[in-house]
Amino acid sequence: MKKLVLCLCVALLIAAMGGCSKSESADPNKLVVWSFTDEIGTLVDSYYKPAHPNMTIEYSLTPTEQFPNKLDPVLASGQGAPDVFGLEDAFVRKYVESGLLLDITDIYEANKSKILQYPVDVGSYNGKVYGMSWQATPGAVFYRRSLAQKYLGTDDPAVIQTYFKDLPTFLTTAEELKAKSNGACVAVSAFQDLLMPYKAAREKPWVVDGKFYMDPAMESYLDTVKLLHDKGYEARAQQWSEGWFAGMQGKLTDERNVPVEVFSYFLPTWGLHYVLKTNAPDTSGDWAMIPGPMPYRWGGTWLAAWKNTKNPEGAKELIRYLTTDDTFLEAYAKSSGDLVGNTVVVDKIKGDFSEPFLGGQNHYAVFAELAKDVNGKLTQGTDQAIEALFLEATNAYVNGEKTKDQVIADFKAQVNAQLGL
Repeated sequence: MKKLVLCLCVALLIAAMGGCSKSESADPNKLVVWSFTDEIGTLVDSYYKPAHPNMTIEYSLTPTEQFPNKLDPVLASGQGAPDVFGLEDAFVRKYVESGLLLDITDIYEANKSKILQYPVDVGSYNGKVYGMSWQATPGAVFYRRSLAQKYLGTDDPAVIQTYFKDLPTFLTTAEELKAKSNGACVAVSAFQDLLMPYKAAREKPWVVDGKFYMDPAMESYLDTVKLLHDKGYEARAQQWSEGWFAGMQGKLTDERNVPVEVFSYFLPTWGLHYVLKTNAPDTSGDWAMIPGPMPYRWGGTWLAAWKNTKNPEGAKELIRYLTTDDTFLEAYAKSSGDLVGNTVVVDKIKGDFSEPFLGGQNHYAVFAELAKDVNGKLTQGTDQAIEALFLEATNAYVNGEKTKDQVIADFKAQVNAQLGL
């Protein structure tokens, strides 16, 4: 009898609270939207709201490093869960594989003829689509035109691409730059710049049939970055460090205060607008871009919805609009220069761009072609944890703290200890 009374009390309490598995957003004309970036807020305010004047958006912004810790408990419990939320590339698959997201396969099916495939592959699991993106973030190589002229005799992107056409050729070029500059010019500022291309070169992901797998491409990455470090083909400036940015500005010096010239940076679409242009404005016009050794991707944001949202149709419409709508995406792409995932829009506008920062080069057309060859099927929910351990292992090897065999053995042991793989 006591158990029955207790169960009834719990049921009444849940009913009074609106249920533990429902979103707080009961109004069909209201959506609660969370993100780790103000980019989604800008898209909502500038484009979605004017096109949907009857909708009210309650928007919440949380820093990236805090966002998963805020989102995880509310999705699991249903208490205060948002209807729609942004998911960063580093952790999107964790949620796609969680079973906590709304199935939005119908949005994809209705628009698949004009949607770039790789972002959909990242947002899909077991044949269903749970996350979609308005953008694509293929990577390229950005190089200094003045250094290309100085050491290679031309700054023509078509010619410079032959010096970067594959990884062995890239290493040969790194040696040539060092020799012709008497050690003053390095191929890259930091060896970490090569991580994303090598990840893209894999044939298999980190986990295969429930077991940890280290693709040969990642062993090759260890060999390459060790060579870059030991031969002096990189500036030994940690990625995202003050020195890394100084190299973009032409202001990098080594430990002896001797100037170091950095020939190139491996960066994605947003690297042009938010890294190079922001941190090295005085070098505008002295850059160009090429595809580089291999197609790769880096970063991006996906939109998803909680599976128990009270407003699934409203949530789907917001996601549909921001990830597929032709009119919105064309206006946004022209305004921002961001490569969108709508191929109809891209094909329509890709010939209209001329980027002053790149000496007038049409970056959009180059990125549009690169995006077609990006593979989104290698991404898994365990990537972030595994790759954090891999970066530690790489640093130990590059710095000479361990042999390659020791590094790989320790890396595998750590993955097993932390993830049971």
